[in-house]
Amino acid sequence: MTTFTAADVPPLAGRTVVITGANSGIGRVAASVFAARGARTVLAVRDVRRGRAAAADMTGQVEVARLDLADLASVRAFADGLDGPVDLLVNNAGVMIPPLTRTADGFELQLGTNHLGHFALTNLLLPRVTGRVVTVSSSGHRVGAIDFDDLNWTRRPYRPMAAYAQSKLANLLFTAELHRRLAAAGSSVLAMAVHPGMAATNLLRANDRPGVRTRVRDAFTNVFAQSEEGGALPTLYAAVADLPGGSYAGPGGLLQGRGAPKPVGRSAAAQDAAVAARLWEVSEELTGTAWPLG
Repeated sequence: MTTFTAADVPPLAGRTVVITGANSGIGRVAASVFAARGARTVLAVRDVRRGRAAAADMTGQVEVARLDLADLASVRAFADGLDGPVDLLVNNAGVMIPPLTRTADGFELQLGTNHLGHFALTNLLLPRVTGRVVTVSSSGHRVGAIDFDDLNWTRRPYRPMAAYAQSKLANLLFTAELHRRLAAAGSSVLAMAVHPGMAATNLLRANDRPGVRTRVRDAFTNVFAQSEEGGALPTLYAAVADLPGGSYAGPGGLLQGRGAPKPVGRSAAAQDAAVAARLWEVSEELTGTAWPLG
């Protein structure tokens, strides 16, 4: 068990951090810590108004830029408009179990936002990344499967939780293949993945419906979930701790639900190198982006 806390994040003056979905939840908490430690912190958010409201509560050099991960044109515009090197890219934004929705490019929303948008963003920014890429996955990846015959749920009946689990498994496979490619290219950049455990964030409540199920979930969350501050710790840990590339970090407590972060295990499916390589190739085709380091 580690004893890592936000106080263990070292001074970051002179560094640039880009973090997606940083206007709320664990992204907002992590961004506020990076900024308070002196980093130039770019909040890459879909809703600029909410991003500015979040930035107003942070201390340090904080910038707000529009990024809609569900629109590849927006991803490209953000990458084109960002100045200078990026020491840390945090792929944090995500959506969870919405009704069937399509992105601007026709992808199922969860795959399009959680994986494909971040995949494109990483490839576009990677030539300027100098330190680490941290991607937020979920323990829900353990029930996920990559269906290459119907990645975007155009043929089978849509199941929101299965689609979410597929997108979170994709996050881990992306990180594994990114790590492999970086190592093969002789790059010093490290690819990391994390999961926040059970954190009481707005993501859990994004699609609330009145009823017994919601009340039971809220009661369970109140007892077992950690705060947004606790949920952000794995992200902070992966960003600054002495860890090898390809690491996966999460809470070290009961069922990885809460507690100080540490390296944790992942499913066998998340370690399938052949599937990771194939997913990378398919993601390149879908997003029109390619491996930029030769």
